[in-house]
Amino acid sequence: MPAMLTYPDFDPVALSLGPLKIHWYGITYLVGFLGSYALLRLRIKKPDSGWNKDQLADLLFYVALGVVVGGRIGYMLFYDLPTFIHRPWSLFEVWDGGMSFHGGLLGVLAAIWLFARRYHKRYFDVVDFTAVVVPIGLGAGRIGNFINGELWGKITTLPWGMRLQCSEWRFSYYCDGATSGLSQPRQPSQLYEFLLEGVVLFAVLWIYSMKPRPRMAVAGLFGLLYGCF
Repeated sequence: MPAMLTYPDFDPVALSLGPLKIHWYGITYLVGFLGSYALLRLRIKKPDSGWNKDQLADLLFYVALGVVVGGRIGYMLFYDLPTFIHRPWSLFEVWDGGMSFHGGLLGVLAAIWLFARRYHKRYFDVVDFTAVVVPIGLGAGRIGNFINGELWGKITTLPWGMRLQCSEWRFSYYCDGATSGLSQPRQPSQLYEFLLEGVVLFAVLWIYSMKPRPRMAVAGLFGLLYGCF
């Protein structure tokens, strides 16, 4: 039975206040950062955590900067180099979407290195501490991808496949160049990734890290499961 769901074509702008526009994509990143901070606050309440609130707040700043700068640069270099060459200022147009996990990961690793050096902490102790909540940001980001209508999967006949409304300025890639009508149904891969690398990965890492583990074990499990998912 062919899929009949139609993508609701969300407005990527959540709220407009005059010239100021607040995008859903930015809100999902904010949710990821604040959710991660709240959960790590629970972790540092343990007497032997080795962390305090000021260090955690600084870590959040470093990681947020690494995600945004690294993710955006990575996306422009890996996936949209022609636009970056002709319009280099597009690097700062983060509200339009376009963040690379690979670039974001490199940015976060660099930011953690700077943080660990400043606070005289072991690098992989900080990586293990941070890796537990990374799936929150990943899951929130995938919801942002879905709202933005990007990163669709292959054509499918599954009943939850989604048809996209073709237009001249949107979804033309997925519509084989058509500028009207509906596309063939496609896999909502963003939602799959939200479930796996967001919900499932977080649950596994949170439970696994509740007991003391060898250094790099949590980060290694994150890398293994993320790659599988």
